Amino acid sequence: MDLNLQFPAGWNQAREIKYEQGFTSPAPRDYVGSSPLIAPEAISVYNFTRMRNFRLVLAFHTQGEVIYWQFQNYLPPASYYIGERFAASSGYSLEETPYNSSFAGFKDWFIQAYNRPGFTIEVGLGENPLPISQFSEIYNNIIGILVLGLVL
Repeated sequence: MDLNLQFPAGWNQAREIKYEQGFTSPAPRDYVGSSPLIAPEAISVYNFTRMRNFRLVLAFHTQGEVIYWQFQNYLPPASYYIGERFAASSGYSLEETPYNSSFAGFKDWFIQAYNRPGFTIEVGLGENPLPISQFSEIYNNIIGILVLGLVL
Protein backbone atom coordinates (compact mmCIF):
# COMPACT_ATOMS: atom_id res chain seq x y z
CA MET A 1 0.00 0.00 0.00
CA ASP A 2 1.27 3.48 -0.84
CA LEU A 3 1.35 5.23 2.53
CA ASN A 4 1.05 8.65 0.92
CA LEU A 5 -2.30 7.68 -0.57
CA GLN A 6 -3.83 6.89 2.80
CA PHE A 7 -5.09 10.28 3.97
CA PRO A 8 -8.71 11.47 3.80
CA ALA A 9 -8.18 14.53 1.57
CA GLY A 10 -9.74 13.45 -1.71
CA TRP A 11 -9.11 9.76 -1.08
CA ASN A 12 -12.01 8.72 -3.35
CA GLN A 13 -10.54 10.75 -6.21
CA ALA A 14 -7.14 9.13 -5.62
CA ARG A 15 -8.77 5.70 -5.76
CA GLU A 16 -10.50 6.53 -9.05
CA ILE A 17 -7.27 7.82 -10.61
CA LYS A 18 -5.11 4.94 -9.42
CA TYR A 19 -7.69 2.30 -10.38
CA GLU A 20 -7.88 3.83 -13.88
CA GLN A 21 -4.09 3.51 -14.01
CA GLY A 22 -4.36 -0.19 -13.12
CA PHE A 23 -3.31 -0.03 -9.45
CA THR A 24 -6.23 -2.07 -8.06
CA SER A 25 -4.49 -4.47 -5.67
CA PRO A 26 -1.57 -4.46 -3.24
CA ALA A 27 1.62 -3.33 -4.94
CA PRO A 28 4.91 -1.59 -4.08
CA ARG A 29 3.46 1.78 -5.15
CA ASP A 30 0.26 3.62 -6.08
CA TYR A 31 -2.20 1.25 -4.36
CA VAL A 32 -4.57 3.30 -2.18
CA GLY A 33 -5.83 0.46 -0.02
CA SER A 34 -9.47 -0.32 0.69
CA SER A 35 -10.12 2.95 2.55
CA PRO A 36 -8.19 5.88 4.01
CA LEU A 37 -6.27 5.51 7.24
CA ILE A 38 -6.02 1.74 7.41
CA ALA A 39 -2.23 1.45 7.26
CA PRO A 40 -0.78 1.57 10.80
CA GLU A 41 1.97 3.95 9.69
CA ALA A 42 -0.53 6.43 8.19
CA ILE A 43 -2.72 6.21 11.30
CA SER A 44 0.32 6.98 13.46
CA VAL A 45 1.29 10.03 11.39
CA TYR A 46 -2.34 11.21 11.38
CA ASN A 47 -2.72 10.87 15.17
CA PHE A 48 0.71 12.36 15.87
CA THR A 49 -0.19 15.40 13.75
CA ARG A 50 -3.60 15.82 15.38
CA MET A 51 -2.00 15.85 18.86
CA ARG A 52 0.30 18.75 17.96
CA ASN A 53 -0.06 22.31 16.76
CA PHE A 54 2.25 22.31 13.74
CA ARG A 55 2.62 25.60 11.84
CA LEU A 56 3.54 23.71 8.66
CA VAL A 57 4.49 20.24 7.49
CA LEU A 58 7.15 18.88 5.17
CA ALA A 59 6.59 15.55 3.42
CA PHE A 60 9.79 14.28 1.84
CA HIS A 61 9.60 12.00 -1.19
CA THR A 62 12.17 10.92 -3.76
CA GLN A 63 11.79 11.94 -7.35
CA GLY A 64 12.21 15.17 -9.19
CA GLU A 65 13.85 18.00 -7.21
CA VAL A 66 10.55 19.84 -7.00
CA ILE A 67 8.44 21.34 -4.21
CA TYR A 68 4.65 21.07 -4.29
CA TRP A 69 2.94 23.68 -2.17
CA GLN A 70 -0.86 23.57 -2.56
CA PHE A 71 -3.84 21.24 -2.42
CA GLN A 72 -6.65 21.90 -4.90
CA ASN A 73 -8.07 25.37 -4.18
CA TYR A 74 -6.77 25.47 -0.61
CA LEU A 75 -4.16 28.21 -0.38
CA PRO A 76 -3.14 28.70 3.25
CA PRO A 77 -1.68 32.09 4.09
CA ALA A 78 2.03 32.45 3.28
CA SER A 79 2.24 29.04 1.54
CA TYR A 80 3.55 30.39 -1.74
CA TYR A 81 5.94 32.80 0.01
CA ILE A 82 7.38 30.00 2.16
CA GLY A 83 7.58 27.72 -0.88
CA GLU A 84 9.55 30.39 -2.73
CA ARG A 85 12.03 30.58 0.16
CA PHE A 86 12.36 26.77 0.17
CA ALA A 87 12.92 26.74 -3.59
CA ALA A 88 15.55 29.49 -3.42
CA SER A 89 17.47 27.70 -0.66
CA SER A 90 17.38 24.27 -2.32
CA GLY A 91 17.56 25.01 -6.03
CA TYR A 92 14.39 22.94 -6.49
CA SER A 93 11.50 24.29 -8.54
CA LEU A 94 8.26 25.34 -6.86
CA GLU A 95 5.26 23.91 -8.71
CA GLU A 96 1.58 23.25 -8.37
CA THR A 97 0.79 19.62 -7.65
CA PRO A 98 -0.11 17.70 -10.83
CA TYR A 99 -3.79 16.71 -10.82
CA ASN A 100 -3.16 12.94 -10.86
CA SER A 101 -0.93 13.28 -7.79
CA SER A 102 -3.01 15.78 -5.89
CA PHE A 103 -5.18 13.61 -3.64
CA ALA A 104 -4.93 11.56 -0.44
CA GLY A 105 -1.43 12.68 0.54
CA PHE A 106 -0.32 13.73 4.00
CA LYS A 107 0.36 17.32 2.94
CA ASP A 108 -3.04 17.43 1.18
CA TRP A 109 -4.85 16.34 4.32
CA PHE A 110 -2.87 18.75 6.52
CA ILE A 111 -3.65 21.71 4.26
CA GLN A 112 -7.34 20.77 4.05
CA ALA A 113 -7.74 20.05 7.77
CA TYR A 114 -5.75 22.97 9.21
CA ASN A 115 -5.51 25.62 6.45
CA ARG A 116 -1.80 25.82 7.15
CA PRO A 117 1.15 25.44 4.78
CA GLY A 118 2.13 21.94 3.74
CA PHE A 119 4.81 20.91 1.26
CA THR A 120 5.78 17.77 -0.57
CA ILE A 121 9.46 17.96 -1.32
CA GLU A 122 10.63 15.59 -4.04
CA VAL A 123 14.36 15.04 -3.54
CA GLY A 124 16.86 13.46 -5.90
CA LEU A 125 16.72 12.29 -9.50
CA GLY A 126 16.69 8.87 -11.07
CA GLU A 127 14.91 5.60 -10.46
CA ASN A 128 13.68 4.58 -7.04
CA PRO A 129 15.19 3.57 -4.83
CA LEU A 130 17.69 6.36 -5.29
CA PRO A 131 21.32 5.35 -4.78
CA ILE A 132 22.93 6.21 -1.46
CA SER A 133 25.56 8.08 -3.47
CA GLN A 134 23.00 10.92 -3.84
CA PHE A 135 22.64 11.38 -0.09
CA SER A 136 25.23 14.15 0.33
CA GLU A 137 23.82 16.17 -2.55
CA ILE A 138 20.24 15.72 -1.33
CA TYR A 139 21.23 16.71 2.20
CA ASN A 140 23.04 19.82 0.97
CA ASN A 141 20.01 20.78 -1.12
CA ILE A 142 17.46 20.38 1.68
CA ILE A 143 19.30 21.55 4.80
CA GLY A 144 18.13 25.10 4.07
CA ILE A 145 14.52 23.91 3.86
CA LEU A 146 14.83 22.21 7.23
CA VAL A 147 16.30 25.33 8.86
CA LEU A 148 13.79 27.68 7.21
CA GLY A 149 10.95 25.37 8.25
CA LEU A 150 11.91 26.03 11.86
CA VAL A 151 11.93 29.81 11.58
CA LEU A 152 9.33 30.78 8.96
